[in-house]
Amino acid sequence: MKRAALFAICLWLAALGPASLAAQESAEPLTLTLESAVDLALRQNPFYMATREKEAQAGAGVREAFSRFLPGLSAQYTQNLAEKLFFLEFPSIIPGEPAQRVAIDFTKDYQMALSFSLPLFAGGRLVSGYKQARANLETSRESVRLSEQETIFDAKRSFFGYLLARDFAKVAEEALELAEKHGANVKSLYEAGMASRFDLLRSEVETANLRPQVIRARNGLIVAELALKTALGLGLDTPIAVNGELADVPLEVDVDQALEEALAARPEIRQLDQQRRMAGEMFKGARGGLLPTLALGGAYNFWADALNFKKDTWQNFYSVNLSISVPIFDGFEAKSRMAQAKAAIREIEWTRKGLEDVISLEVRQAVLNNRQARETLLSQGKNVEQAREAVRIAELNYTEGLATNLDVSTAQVALSQARTNYSQALYDCVVSKAQLDKARGRGRSESRSN
Repeated sequence: MKRAALFAICLWLAALGPASLAAQESAEPLTLTLESAVDLALRQNPFYMATREKEAQAGAGVREAFSRFLPGLSAQYTQNLAEKLFFLEFPSIIPGEPAQRVAIDFTKDYQMALSFSLPLFAGGRLVSGYKQARANLETSRESVRLSEQETIFDAKRSFFGYLLARDFAKVAEEALELAEKHGANVKSLYEAGMASRFDLLRSEVETANLRPQVIRARNGLIVAELALKTALGLGLDTPIAVNGELADVPLEVDVDQALEEALAARPEIRQLDQQRRMAGEMFKGARGGLLPTLALGGAYNFWADALNFKKDTWQNFYSVNLSISVPIFDGFEAKSRMAQAKAAIREIEWTRKGLEDVISLEVRQAVLNNRQARETLLSQGKNVEQAREAVRIAELNYTEGLATNLDVSTAQVALSQARTNYSQALYDCVVSKAQLDKARGRGRSESRSN
């Protein structure tokens, strides 16, 4: 009976396997637009999700710092497993009788205690530690903003890179198609005695030379697709369909205003401000090490020689303590920590100045790249039409014997180069705009509203 059931299960799994595989193969590809690609990256990119966990860690650190202000309460149970009693000898009150030995038990076999402690004053170190934790939380939030901006930029760049690779593949395929068409025309003319064998061989060689370019372009498209999936946090085997075209978006920006926005919004600047705040609190905490501390504590104890809860078995006592600790000499530890905090503040100030210069460069460079790309785009837009017309005229003239095979080949190469330059200029336009958004510190919401 068991063998029959096992055989039936195996048959069911065997029948289900091919069906499941066919269902996976026929799965609809994931359609991606620029907006959906960015949204997907912000939901699934592993590096961005890891950064968000750092914010959660910093939030837990704030709660930990706050817990140091609260009283601590602990319970303790102790059981003596072995002990040696203390004996006292008393001389006998009867002459001639031996001395009397009495065993005295100074410990109890079972002890229970409930103790508490409450810091009253710690030289400002608790407050400083809490403020440091708050500043660290703000730093982590800025890290999340920075990671968000980098994730958005990587998603856009990968999306546009795929579109560029697709255009390059189209250009290579159309160039091969033109060469094959021209080769067929040359062959017809050769068979009719109107073209030389040299022209025929040259056209065949040019067609053969274009095929590796098509293979490289198709391979580049595959690599661009894998890069896009990686940026979006998708599995490399996930089928996708990219819906979009490279298109120029006019960019009107005031450089001074963009610089002001960048210096106010960049997460790196805000991180340094919070780190300076943390260094200042570190200095206060180190200085607090030179001040006395005050704490309140107490304990309530029970002990007995038998583990039962009969009346009068357990004895109890309690104590409440006020402790004051005054540092006299700590080997200059506090002053050394204060010096470290001061040096950290100066380091942060120098780093902030250098970062402001880097941000200024990034903003200006993005604007210049966009202007250059737009100028290239305007020139290449007309050039593509002229190159296409030149190819048509060259092929017509060759058929009529007014042009050479070299003229046709040169015109075709010029058309491919013009189309490649045009696609590259479109890519540079959209990527430079994404670079400017990142340089200005714009996240998802700011990019959508502008």
